[in-house]
Amino acid sequence: MDAVVVDGLRVAFTRAGHGPPLVLLHGYVGDGATTWQHQLDDLADSFTVVAWDAPGAGASSDPPGSYGMSDYADCLAGFVARLELGRPHVAGISFGGALALALAQRHPGVPRSLVLASAYAGWHGSLPPDVAAARLRQAVALSDLDPDELVAALLPSMFSATAPAADVAAFGEAVRAFHPAGFRTMARALAGDLRPGLPRIDVPTLVVHGAADVRAPREVAEARHAGIRGSRLAVLPGAGHMCCIEAADAFDREVRAFLTSAG
Repeated sequence: MDAVVVDGLRVAFTRAGHGPPLVLLHGYVGDGATTWQHQLDDLADSFTVVAWDAPGAGASSDPPGSYGMSDYADCLAGFVARLELGRPHVAGISFGGALALALAQRHPGVPRSLVLASAYAGWHGSLPPDVAAARLRQAVALSDLDPDELVAALLPSMFSATAPAADVAAFGEAVRAFHPAGFRTMARALAGDLRPGLPRIDVPTLVVHGAADVRAPREVAEARHAGIRGSRLAVLPGAGHMCCIEAADAFDREVRAFLTSAG
């Protein structure tokens, strides 16, 4: 694992492969290397795959508590520049999908294309108001739990009942290493509403939805697809929220075909 300093924050990352750059953004639990292990292995034959640990997660340092989604987007743009990645393809899951949207809105010259997996336009931009508010309250409460309690509370909603046990266990270990303060900061950043900027997104965009996702249901994916002009929607049968892990082969086929066509 490598790291760079962006705006005073240590940002860790894992890199593999050669070819056009593909930056991978994890969700608000876990880290880059664990969330994207299959993609780091499977897509490295055609792409330079870079999975970051967002500030507040993994081996990266915690940002200030006031850090919002716009700050994360600015940090990500600085990270891309620091690594001299030019205009990379950007793929994000869950929180990472919202961050990809924020990047495209604040720094439209950075992403070459977007892959939005299980992605929110912020909780308040994707879920009913009462559900979004409850999601944030839950996250703040979860941040006070010990690691085993956090895993027990969150992991069942992240995967379908048929997800490979080894993959679920590996992700659970990454969740156990959560940063309580960083977790709260990422949750608060995710609680916003990114819908107003969707019509301005003008790069090729793929929306990926796991058909068994109970955290970001089908209507969330349909709204992202409808809100971004010219986007594509790919539904992965039987997959839960962490579809890049439990349906990695199908996910990678969709992403590879999309990125090839996006140029």
